[in-house]
Amino acid sequence: MRRNTQIRRTVSAALLALAVVGATAPTAQAEEPGTPASAEDTATFTSIAQAYLKKRAEAVTALSAELPPSAPQDVTPDLAEVLEADFTALAEQGRALEGVNGGYSHAEVDLLVDQATVSGGTANVEVTEDTRLHYPDPQPGEPAYEEYSLPHTLTYTKALDGTWVLSADQARVDWTGPAPTTQLTQPIDVPAPDSVPEGDKTAPSGTVNDGLDMPTEEPDPTTGYDYSKMASYADRYWKRANSDYRVYGNDCTNFISQAMRAGGWGTTSGSALSRQDNNKWFYGSYTWTTSYTWAGAENWYWFARKHSKRTRHLSSVWHMGKADVLQADWKGDGTIDHSMIVTTRTANEVYLTYHTPSTHNKKLSTILAQNRDRRTTSWYAHRT
Repeated sequence: MRRNTQIRRTVSAALLALAVVGATAPTAQAEEPGTPASAEDTATFTSIAQAYLKKRAEAVTALSAELPPSAPQDVTPDLAEVLEADFTALAEQGRALEGVNGGYSHAEVDLLVDQATVSGGTANVEVTEDTRLHYPDPQPGEPAYEEYSLPHTLTYTKALDGTWVLSADQARVDWTGPAPTTQLTQPIDVPAPDSVPEGDKTAPSGTVNDGLDMPTEEPDPTTGYDYSKMASYADRYWKRANSDYRVYGNDCTNFISQAMRAGGWGTTSGSALSRQDNNKWFYGSYTWTTSYTWAGAENWYWFARKHSKRTRHLSSVWHMGKADVLQADWKGDGTIDHSMIVTTRTANEVYLTYHTPSTHNKKLSTILAQNRDRRTTSWYAHRT
């Protein structure tokens, strides 16, 4: 469906804050190694974190229009001031997304405490947030929600009355892909692992939907590839990595290569001596026995598009179908930074799944809206 240009221009102003608003106060540092927190303290930490992260997620949903967001209880005054600004920006983003694609109706947040330590009047707690942002009125065949999994380091301090209060939240911010919708930062600019570019690429894909070149979601008998298996692999391993493969710090393209292999892409021959060759695509037990094209977004492009011709260029990102791949060059400097896979395609929307950060079924229209003020981005859409 063609997106309304005027709506997009209006939305971009509301989303401008995303690139500049910080996500929390600095994390306090313990002066000495902490000891494991008691069960009672851990329960307190969990309760405070659950209430805080639920309120943060709800700030971007339709609920924020009815209940203006405010800082949660059990936080320090300094953090409360930061969160007031965060929640206001998130609410603006939520209202802007309502104009783009309906936004989100409500949020669910699950919390896993990985570790909690106490040192004097300070506690450091490692948690993993699993959040579902529900789409309003999903139709049959459409995902019911966008979901993400995000680690946090939470810092608590003891108030004068002896109770614990949250003083800082440091979310994991080393993502190279679109940030979780409840976080107010852009993807970081990092080179693709072991990047070996080969010059000028095909012209970037546009972001206008002209309704042409609509793909089939069935396996293509001429290639032998099974696109449903590729998408199903991504659905299964978007959050918990497949133990048959190692995880990279920038894991997005490693994840895409695994999905392609699950759907029938055969590896090539190769060795430590040929791993820099973009004509090769193989995985080994060690990084030095794995090709650059396996986990490097830039190199994957050259193998898939030029050397193997296993993918072809799509003129618009809206032409993608199930198991197609979208890559992004955030700075427009000619080096691709990030890779994503389509896990669901409906008549009016494309849903993308990726690692770094772990994200499942995020709408393409949301990604484009969040990226509206990052004018340097070049998109490369692949028909796999």
